[in-house]
Parts: sequence; structure tokens; C-alpha cells
Amino acid sequence: MNLMKSAWTDGSDDLAGKSLYACVRAPHGALPESLSDPSGPHAKGYVTMHSTILALDLGTTTGWALRLGDASLNHGFVHFKPQRFEGGGMRYLRFKRWLGEIRLLAGEINGIYFEEVRRHLGVDAAHVYGGLLATLTSWCEHHRIAYRGVPVGTIKRHATGMGRASKASVMEAMRIAGHPVTDSNEADALALLHWAIDEGDI
Repeated sequence: MNLMKSAWTDGSDDLAGKSLYACVRAPHGALPESLSDPSGPHAKGYVTMHSTILALDLGTTTGWALRLGDASLNHGFVHFKPQRFEGGGMRYLRFKRWLGEIRLLAGEINGIYFEEVRRHLGVDAAHVYGGLLATLTSWCEHHRIAYRGVPVGTIKRHATGMGRASKASVMEAMRIAGHPVTDSNEADALALLHWAIDEGDI
């Protein structure tokens, strides 16, 4: 299934039928043999090729990366900032709806991985992350979808070799892997997806 839809690129947050997608990247085809072959060198914790995996970097701008059952990759980022005169809870309603749209278009989601952040630089960012995480985990429980948080340092170490790598270093690592990313949240989600494919266990 090809998730690329021209209507997804209008970047609107309007709940009245407009797209929630701020940016969508084209699929990158099959994964390298070392990632897609269950007998290959990266077989530890292998998630079957027919499973659909969603990786998320949660925040007001949420990065996402999706591996479909045919091993194709889709990725991008989406904004969940409340509009003028809206309450703060609207971002969580939009996020929940967005998850439903992803699940509908993908057919099914077998596992969700999210970046587990233990420390935020600001109180507001911590509150937003906590609200999105609560929305995500309750949604997964409702739909009986397995989920797992992965520490930031673990993701960075897998992508760059350094647990304290900069955002720029992660973006560069993803570009080297063949993903033309322009947003650090998108790059973080892709790095998490690659970790999940290599090391994940859901």
C-alpha cells in the first residue's frame, strides 16, 4: 500500500476534514538486505517483514516513520500546535485522530515505538510530551497495539555510534542512510525506526 496522497501535504490542522500532515516523504523502497533478511547479521529481535511498525518522536512537532508490510518506508512530521482561540486539549484530540488515520491507511499497526525522554529543557515541553504520551499509550491499549519507549541515548548510539550525538549528527546519519530529511524530529523518528527493525522486540 502506498501511503503517499497528494492531499496529505496541505499542512492544515483543521479538524473539519483537512489534512493533519505537515510533511510527507516519498517511500524509499525495500530495506537493505541486512535489515530485511531475518537470517542476516541484524536478526536479533527481528520484527517479521510482514509487520507494520510506527516510530514516533513526540512533541508539538511530531516526527514519524512507518515501515509497511512490504518493507517500504514512509516518514515525515506533523504539527499539533493549538490554533488561536482553541484550548490546549485540542492538540491531543488532533493527535488521536492522526493516529487513527495512520492506522486506517496502513491497514494495521503491529507495534509502536516512541522516543522516551526523561528530561526536558522547559516545563511546557514536558507537559506537552506527557499529554501526547498519555494519549498514545491509552490509544494503543484501546486498540491492543504493542508499544515501547526507547531511551534517547540508545537511539542516538545506534544511529551515530555516540549516545550524546547532536541533532545535526542524527540528521546526517539518516541522510547517509538514504533519507532526505530536513527536520530533526523526522530524523529522530527514522533513527528510532531503524533501531526497532534491528533490535526491537514487539
